[in-house]
Amino acid sequence: MKYNELGATRLKVSHVSCGGAAFSNIYGVFDEQKSIDLIQETLKRGVNYIETGPWYGQGSSERTIGKALKGIPRDSYYIGSKVGRYEKETAKMFDFSAEKTEVGLNNTLDLLGIDYVDLIQVHDVTFAPDMSVVLKETLPALERAVRDGKARYIGIADYDIDVMQELVEESEVKISTILSYAKSTLFDNRLQNYTKYFKDKGIGIINAAATGMGLLTNKGPEPWHPASDDIRAVCKGASEYCKKYNVELARIATWFTLNQPGIDTNICGFWNIEQMNDTVDVMEKGLTDIEERILNEVQTRFFDKITLHWDHVELPVYKQKCNQINMD
Repeated sequence: MKYNELGATRLKVSHVSCGGAAFSNIYGVFDEQKSIDLIQETLKRGVNYIETGPWYGQGSSERTIGKALKGIPRDSYYIGSKVGRYEKETAKMFDFSAEKTEVGLNNTLDLLGIDYVDLIQVHDVTFAPDMSVVLKETLPALERAVRDGKARYIGIADYDIDVMQELVEESEVKISTILSYAKSTLFDNRLQNYTKYFKDKGIGIINAAATGMGLLTNKGPEPWHPASDDIRAVCKGASEYCKKYNVELARIATWFTLNQPGIDTNICGFWNIEQMNDTVDVMEKGLTDIEERILNEVQTRFFDKITLHWDHVELPVYKQKCNQINMD
């Protein structure tokens, strides 16, 4: 396993890390015991960073990870969690207040069964009613948590990299990491436009969603995916092309992402032990000759000179739902 310094923190994290969204029903019905076995096997393969948050199953991810880590020495792994995004119900989905931030972190620690997290992040800051709430309430509350020994470092996580850059510039609270997702992929590699900026400030770069949350897989994305029909069609074309040659699109897409420069760790949502082993293997051993050829052809045929994204899609939908609730 390859390990990297996470920005200017004292954390040396595995290049491949374990994502907690899989330990919920977001990507299908999960099995708790199989997930526990998976987490423990993942640690044996050298993965030492686990990412979770209350949004993933409204506690099921944190609870499952906590059970898996029981009895494992605390200094043998790093764990990151989040605040800000919580419930499925639209009216209770986001809360960036200082009070909720403190309660949310305490609940996370209880579910995980640990005294502190190595990294606590503000989740999907785009959805805050105003950035001043994050700057004046959420981040100061997390700074107090660090002083109290409940967390070691503070980060922010969002789809919009410009918003994270803005917060880094304006925050009086030290931000140690950023987490970007679905922007170091075959169809959208814009994270590379920002790595130097964050690196120059000593900020660790965490990447997630190498497959674009399922778009770059032979199976295809879940129905809830925010991508447009046009984007889905392009990615489906790439998957159908891969299928003709018995190549898994997710495998070549993951290899592409794992080899992008400037990224400290890549969060991968493992569904089972076989998938986890395959991900670590492709990082360590690389692609086969046929996979290399298909990757080049897929890039040329489907993703060359275009950027596919769903910028400015989810926030208007969320606001519309909130307005409807207020009207009712």
